[in-house]
Amino acid sequence: MASSLLQPSSSLFTQSSHSSTLRTLSPSILHSRITTRIFAPYSVKCDLVEPSNIMNRKPIIPVLNETTTLPKFMEKTVNKNGNRLKLFSGTANSALSQEIAWYMGLELGKISIKRFADGETYVQLQESVRGCNVYLIQPTCPPANENLMELMIMVDACRRASAKNITVVIPYFGYARADRKTQGRESIAAKLVANIITKAGADRVLACDLHSGQSMGYFDIPVDHVHCQPVILDYLASKNISSNDLVVVSPDVGGVARARAFAKKLSDAPLAIIDKRRHGHNVAEVMNLIGDVKGKVAVMVDDMIDTAGTIAKGAALLHEEGAREVYACCTHAVFSPPAIERLSSGLFQEVIITNTIPVAEENYFPQLTILTVANLLGETIWRIQDDSSVSSIFQ
Repeated sequence: MASSLLQPSSSLFTQSSHSSTLRTLSPSILHSRITTRIFAPYSVKCDLVEPSNIMNRKPIIPVLNETTTLPKFMEKTVNKNGNRLKLFSGTANSALSQEIAWYMGLELGKISIKRFADGETYVQLQESVRGCNVYLIQPTCPPANENLMELMIMVDACRRASAKNITVVIPYFGYARADRKTQGRESIAAKLVANIITKAGADRVLACDLHSGQSMGYFDIPVDHVHCQPVILDYLASKNISSNDLVVVSPDVGGVARARAFAKKLSDAPLAIIDKRRHGHNVAEVMNLIGDVKGKVAVMVDDMIDTAGTIAKGAALLHEEGAREVYACCTHAVFSPPAIERLSSGLFQEVIITNTIPVAEENYFPQLTILTVANLLGETIWRIQDDSSVSSIFQ
């Protein structure tokens, strides 16, 4: 028992007998005597989606049901909410928005969003938000410009309809990688987008796993930064991997701090670093490995996977260096072509992502596992609404 880092502790982690079935999971919060086990907070528990609950390849997640017990402060908030808290969803990830609403025991607000023939966006709120605290859920994932503009028009509609406070919930913050100048005469687009969101009328931002921490400083309004690591850590803790066999790998030098924090929560697992030289945007060349992975289970950790060039070349290097298995973990699955081909090529034992960005059904592949962040976001929204601590969720 002492040598085991990741032990399956519940039948909740049942997997399909068909390897081609997409496994969509949410974090379990279970009590255990294993001190090395990592858990998400108790208050954000929701159920596993068993394969039998997948209809038309779309998961049905029973987050709240008649047997669910809410935390006391949440019961108080629900009772006093009335119609003061309103959730609205954009079109970028309506499935995640619905899951958040299910977790919170609320219904999504009625909103009409249309595209005109010339590409312009039309938004109309179909219920009153006067004096309400409004939460607009919309990742600015691809198509980034279209989804960002839609969010701005939603904010403007709420402001003009006399909403008391407007919080934009951005599970994936597009343009986050453009957070500094790497060459002369470049734009810092992340700062520009922050300015646009603020000027549109947003009062607060809730975002998941920003590419860099300094992006929070680009906003002149409060930012609640939700870390999705507990979701991935809790899932990894369900796998029967010995602590002696595990090594956490940063796919590049820039991700070392993220990987080190991840490794520390996995019983201070050893860390390896892949050194690469980039010759252009979305093009990466792996150079060498710093650390030992021979005979180990390598867990590669990053905030996002775009074209998967970096992580795929890194996985190939890890196999060359003798890694027994390679796992890829990230929060944001951008999955620009040819990411799916690279990730499903057999380099990875499993690719673990979250649903901050929707993955098209045609892009599902056998190694893919999707974890839901709906409970983390729903819990964070309740705490903002109730003026409770958000950071305590992750302690």
